[in-house]
Amino acid sequence: MKVVKNLMVVALAALVSVSAIAGGGKKGTVAAAPVALKVDTKASTFNWLGKKVTGEHNGTIGIQSGSLVVNGGKLQGGEFTIDMKSIKCLDLTDAGYNAKLIGHLTTPDFFDVAKYPTANLKIKKATSKGNGNYDVTGDLTINGVTQPITFPAVVTVDTKGATATAKFEVDRTKFGSKYASKSFFDTIGDKMINDNFQVDVKIVAAK
Repeated sequence: MKVVKNLMVVALAALVSVSAIAGGGKKGTVAAAPVALKVDTKASTFNWLGKKVTGEHNGTIGIQSGSLVVNGGKLQGGEFTIDMKSIKCLDLTDAGYNAKLIGHLTTPDFFDVAKYPTANLKIKKATSKGNGNYDVTGDLTINGVTQPITFPAVVTVDTKGATATAKFEVDRTKFGSKYASKSFFDTIGDKMINDNFQVDVKIVAAK
């Protein structure tokens, strides 16, 4: 009888230990679960800025779809699809020049939109630095080429959803866009276009 009683005590102790581990060591604590928030494509924005020796151009691209994954009030992951067919230039007011620039940007010289109508960013890791600041690491795919990328972001999570903002640069030559790049054409002169273009993104996502 004493042996049976001792076995019951051991079993009870083991059960309590397992429960404590599952609850994070605190009675009644339930482990947080990741939640995928759907991107509001109308409220979200994607702005770009490209520079060259003789000036610069800026515009927008539409976000086709995506999600932000949060867990316990923090960013954990996410994925976004960019509609490359929607690229626009905002600084050229002359319709002819505007159309000419957009037409060129959508060719294989820059972004082969006919062959690759979308670009994609998949977040693989989000490291919190406190106060909503993160270092985000992911895979960026443009022109069918995937390259790793890391950039800073600010993320706010509340009961309704999340908002993320990020501003960083992308080296177009890593994705096959070498047109007028000084890295590949030493004698390009004042026709040189910067390898890097700037991206300024705001993502709004909700439950």
